[in-house]
Amino acid sequence: MPRNITLIKDKILSDNYFILHNITYDLTRSDGELVRHKREVYDRGNGATILLYNRERQTVVLTRQFRVATWVNGNPDGMLIESCAGLLDADEPEACARKEAIEETGYKVGAVEKLFELYMSPGGVTELIHFFIAEYDDSHLAWQGGGVEDEDIDVLEMPFTDALAKVASGEIRDGKTVILLQQLQLRGVMDQARS
Repeated sequence: MPRNITLIKDKILSDNYFILHNITYDLTRSDGELVRHKREVYDRGNGATILLYNRERQTVVLTRQFRVATWVNGNPDGMLIESCAGLLDADEPEACARKEAIEETGYKVGAVEKLFELYMSPGGVTELIHFFIAEYDDSHLAWQGGGVEDEDIDVLEMPFTDALAKVASGEIRDGKTVILLQQLQLRGVMDQARS
């Protein structure tokens, strides 16, 4: 049953790169009690992520780049290994995933498969991420990758088993990447014979 929510105040605290709202609302709980909440909500738009895999070689393509928020939170060099991803802006999710794949990794992929959509930090961030996977091979390589404009991205092709080991060791700590790697494993994608 949906909760009864009354918006009291929505004040924009920052409209710099993304939008930070200060929201006050009344929420009627399931027992009928009314409670007032004051929260900050960060609206960074929605995004898409895609993991490229090659069944024949048993490899995946990941990226490594500087992520300032991880550096602020104790990641010594701020570098993070992740699946390519980006904000939708005006694109549809699949178009965004394809665009990010070619910009970041250099691969122009064929068929893509959408897995699902997830809120990654729903306590304070509005972003909904669309998750995709796509098979790649050498014929898909359009350029060396590395990002566009102010991006400085390393392209990493590695054995799937090494990527899983990096999750276990803590070397891969990006949530969307861990989820995509585990989905490949859970779905047996890397075990399926190429058709």
